[in-house]
Amino acid sequence: MMSNYPLGQNEADTITSKTGKKLNEITLEEVKKGNVTAEDIKISSEMLKRQGKVAQEADNPQMTANFERASELVNVPDDVILDMYNKLRPNRSSKKELVLMAQELLEKYQAPHCAKLVLEAAEIYEKRGILL
Repeated sequence: MMSNYPLGQNEADTITSKTGKKLNEITLEEVKKGNVTAEDIKISSEMLKRQGKVAQEADNPQMTANFERASELVNVPDDVILDMYNKLRPNRSSKKELVLMAQELLEKYQAPHCAKLVLEAAEIYEKRGILL
């Protein structure tokens, strides 16, 4: 069954934010009233998975994988994501640091696809000589 893409136009009544607020409840008027917070406009894991399904239906496996990893990162704190970004830059981490980061993603945040990506990066960085 094909998704009714774009979801924001065709399935707006089923879209909710990370906090559960419905898309139609997030309006400028509601923001002005103080009824919408920054947390209310963050995307939910469910919506990212739905976008991944659209990518899968369009036969785009790379995009599907990107949405899967993104859905895992929804519950990872911003400072952890920023630290991960910095550690994944060439010549910024040791292999041990990347392995420990992958372990944290897997065990603390239940993000197996992200953990796998970090481990793959560690292996590639090691082969290319761009680890500390």
